[in-house]
Amino acid sequence: MNNYETVFILTPVLSDAQMKEAVERIKDLLLSQKAEIVNEENWGLRKLAYPINKKTTGFYQLIEFKAEPNVIEVLETQYRRDERVIRFLTFRLDKFAAEYAEKRRSLKTTGVKPEPVVKETVKKKKHHGPLIDDDIDLEIDTEPINTEE
Repeated sequence: MNNYETVFILTPVLSDAQMKEAVERIKDLLLSQKAEIVNEENWGLRKLAYPINKKTTGFYQLIEFKAEPNVIEVLETQYRRDERVIRFLTFRLDKFAAEYAEKRRSLKTTGVKPEPVVKETVKKKKHHGPLIDDDIDLEIDTEPINTEE
């Protein structure tokens, strides 16, 4: 069995009950295909990056599951048949993505915020104008020049 994530967008004209019914239908399909649902997240109504079918918002839903590869074809056929689904994306998680998803779920359930990733950056000196060697001592005469002689 492989680890998969599927994200799908439901049309925004659905009522709350209709949206939940559509999600339950997808979950029932996965369970009927002997898939194990690991995690489910309702991301809610969000603005789309670009209009789809003259709609600018949609209900986003994420489901993480373990299944055999042949289940994906059945799932995506169901997405295409259901007119409430306006977009979907399903992909297989490699071992690193699966570990990250597990870590993200555990942090979410404990309520601990993850530490931000800090990258070390080396600031390079920007030179404006001619390059000057720092080892050379320069003496600058500050007296005004007398041009009357």
